[in-house]
Amino acid sequence: MQLKIRERFPADQPRRIAVAVLGGIIVLVFLAVWVVVSVLHPLPPRTLVMTTGSEGGAYYEFGKRYQALLARQGVELRLLSSAGDLENLARLRDPASGVSIGFLQAGVTREQDVPGLASLGTVAFEPLWLFYRGASPGPRLAGLHGRRISIGPEGSGTRALTLELFARSGIDRRFAVMLPLNPEQAAENLLRGDIDAALISTAWESPVVQRLLATPGIGLASFPHIDAYLALFPFLTRVQVPAGVGDLAQNRPPANVDLLATQASLVVKEELHPAVQYLLLDAAMQTHARAEIFQRAGRFPAAETFDVPLSDEARHFYKSGRPILQRYMPFWLAVLLDQLIILLIPLVGVLYPLLRIMPALYNWSMQQRIFRLYRELRAIEREVESRRPGPGSKELIMRLERLEQRASHIQVPVTYANMLYTLRNHIAFVRAQLARG
Repeated sequence: MQLKIRERFPADQPRRIAVAVLGGIIVLVFLAVWVVVSVLHPLPPRTLVMTTGSEGGAYYEFGKRYQALLARQGVELRLLSSAGDLENLARLRDPASGVSIGFLQAGVTREQDVPGLASLGTVAFEPLWLFYRGASPGPRLAGLHGRRISIGPEGSGTRALTLELFARSGIDRRFAVMLPLNPEQAAENLLRGDIDAALISTAWESPVVQRLLATPGIGLASFPHIDAYLALFPFLTRVQVPAGVGDLAQNRPPANVDLLATQASLVVKEELHPAVQYLLLDAAMQTHARAEIFQRAGRFPAAETFDVPLSDEARHFYKSGRPILQRYMPFWLAVLLDQLIILLIPLVGVLYPLLRIMPALYNWSMQQRIFRLYRELRAIEREVESRRPGPGSKELIMRLERLEQRASHIQVPVTYANMLYTLRNHIAFVRAQLARG
């Protein structure tokens, strides 16, 4: 009987139960870590690809600033030059391109045509510059008739916008020789006299714009019918180039010039890691927030949308700023702690009830070690009550002695010692009963 009881209820059962529970908790923690890190919230990529624009253009210059800022946080940003906005859009929409970030000017697409893309806000004005040689184009651009002009390469937002504006004015492709040159090529050809005019859509910071503004013999013309275009195209804005801003000593340009401008947006793929989106927004703030010729300090980046909806992370950024951890910690440390917080929330929900159960389980296990002896004592007591004095009494006395010996050697914490001493008193009481019988 004793052997069966010991096999069923081994002395180290509480330890085994505790080890089993602890092992289950460890397995649960590792499983939760794997699910969170691998499935729900993977770590951000360390290498990103941004499609910009032609080298020497404003987009490419912006990209180099982003590249330097992200490198400080341990993220490599690879810049991929392009013909312009339309090629940027095609790359962002192509899952096989590897591109996850790019610049787009307003008006090149529509919201229903860009599923899977999200905007991080507008970052700069992009005026449509009309540079020319010789005589002024005139109020209706009649001076450009039959001349050689650059309207931007195929796939560029400059070309698409120029053709749309020309079409509204009744100007078709037969009006002039329209060449597909990028900003740098257009500037070189204009300076050499190989072309007569160039329409270039780029930001004020573009080296091409700065060079042409300061060069004698190159003029800057206002675009005709600006108010009409602003009414027809809501994504356009009027900006003014002050007289003398290109070269104050030479008073270039000699008078204020009114230009049409679009706004460039920083666009990402929706699945881009939220932490990287915040990192890009912070880089945009450092790159575009300073005062420029067409903007006051803090004008950009802005929570504005034209063709691509604003991402949830961008909405939070413009409302509350960067996440708290990223404000005070290095990027990768903040990301890891953020992952741990995400992990701890469900784990605490699971572990808290388990940790509350463990003391009760331990208490039950300790009590069961004593209660098993009580059950044997109770069985002996029933036999004492049902028997008359005789030879069987000796066998009951031996069972009581073995039970008392087991009670003397059982190991329990001090908090359960009173139960053990009570058990031994009860054994003595049953022995006295047996002796009286």
